[in-house]
This record gives sequence, structure tokens and C-alpha cells, in this order.
Amino acid sequence: MAKYGAKAQRKVKRAMHERKHGTLRSGRSGKKVTSRKQAIAIGLSEARREGGKVPRRRSKRSTKTSKRKTRSRSRAHA
Repeated sequence: MAKYGAKAQRKVKRAMHERKHGTLRSGRSGKKVTSRKQAIAIGLSEARREGGKVPRRRSKRSTKTSKRKTRSRSRAHA
């Protein structure tokens, strides 16, 4: 079974094309997008919004544990 649907493929293709031509802009800040990964993320989120077949976003559990680790390291140095 395919992980991504045709709509997701079209959206990512369009986002990559715009990035290549320098016309892809970030939604929130309006800055020009130069990163390939960011272009893919924009295409997938657009497809997700329109109901395309796209897997869920990753959970943010890993960032909590990494924050704890960095906090404890910074306290050890102080």
C-alpha cells in the first residue's frame, strides 16, 4: 500500500518547482524558501490540508527529552 497519495505527489512537485525557480515563500514569515526539506514539508502540509493521503506528522515527544538533557547539562557547567 502506498504511503502518499497522488495529491501529495502533485503538491510536493509543485513546491519543489517553485523552490527551484525561487518563487516558493514561507506561509508565516513570507521569506523565500531555499531548503529542499522545507519545500517538501510545505507541499505535504498543503496536501494534508486538502485531504490528501499523507501520514500524520511526527509526535513532538523526542524534543521534550532532548530539552531535559540540555537543561541538565547546562546546570552541570554553571
